[in-house]
Amino acid sequence: MPSEPTSIDALSSDPGLYRVLLDNDRVRVLEFLDAPGDQTNPHAHPDSVMITLSAYARRLSSEGREIDVELPAGETRWLPAQEHAGLNIGSTPTHAIFVELKEAPVTAPNPGLHPLGPVTARPLTGTPLSDASSDEEKAWGFA
Repeated sequence: MPSEPTSIDALSSDPGLYRVLLDNDRVRVLEFLDAPGDQTNPHAHPDSVMITLSAYARRLSSEGREIDVELPAGETRWLPAQEHAGLNIGSTPTHAIFVELKEAPVTAPNPGLHPLGPVTARPLTGTPLSDASSDEEKAWGFA
């Protein structure tokens, strides 16, 4: 049976696993640290940038869907807004930083103008636990 959608903030759902490093009117930066076997409660993330500080393996679940992911240390990934729960299925702690965006995307007054500074057009990559990347893994940004 699919779980009901939630709008529970990650800090409220699992205060022992998340810690606020910075919070202002534009971003909130969270540190996440858990141990093998630890599980998070269902929670929501806004659009975020995720930086992995350790290599880890997790099982993410949402609305009856489940995906196992394995990420190396030192990765920086875009995390689109989503609701999920997670389980550390590896033998190492999960240690990551989330830079949560609070503002709507900014659009240039003239769409022909390019943004100042680099724009990463690199496709999202990850290490799926299976040989073939599924559409679901691609949609979640893990393949």
